[in-house]
Amino acid sequence: MLEELKPEDFLRLGQKYLSATRASTGRASPTSSTRCRTISGTLPDSFDFASAKIIDARRNAMACCFSNFKQLFAAGQEFTYSLEDIGRYYRTYVELMAHWDSVLPGRVLRVEHEDVVENLEANVRRILDFCGLDFEPQCVEFYKTERSIRTASSEQVRRPIFKEGIDQWRNFEPWLAPLKEVLGRD
Repeated sequence: MLEELKPEDFLRLGQKYLSATRASTGRASPTSSTRCRTISGTLPDSFDFASAKIIDARRNAMACCFSNFKQLFAAGQEFTYSLEDIGRYYRTYVELMAHWDSVLPGRVLRVEHEDVVENLEANVRRILDFCGLDFEPQCVEFYKTERSIRTASSEQVRRPIFKEGIDQWRNFEPWLAPLKEVLGRD
């Protein structure tokens, strides 16, 4: 389909995308004089939009899948309603990210969730360097923001990073066997 598009089609699609994301990018930060020009996607299916520098925010497979399984998403994440489906989806994500790593070297920065929890500032600086952005103290004091937050983890964003959720899935391990089986397949 891309081969059939004309330049004006790309322009129209770009304008439609910017319009749809205006809520995320249209406001100036209270501490910044510039408009936000960076968009982040936090839904489980954000990994398939590899048209720019990508931050692969990776988490332990069991922790990630369990976190998504226990979250009731509004729409579009139906694969999270089945342990088997979410396990297959995670495997697909890992395979696709490996593909992007191989065909777009240097465009994907993998950031491990557990590393961020252990050393937030160092990892934030690493991400900002990768994106060519300057460090600001608000980056590590995200929980102080007064702006609207529209993600499934909006409550977590209102407090500093915490370690309690890292192994939360282990409390439910006896019921997660179907997930473990799918994730463990070669």
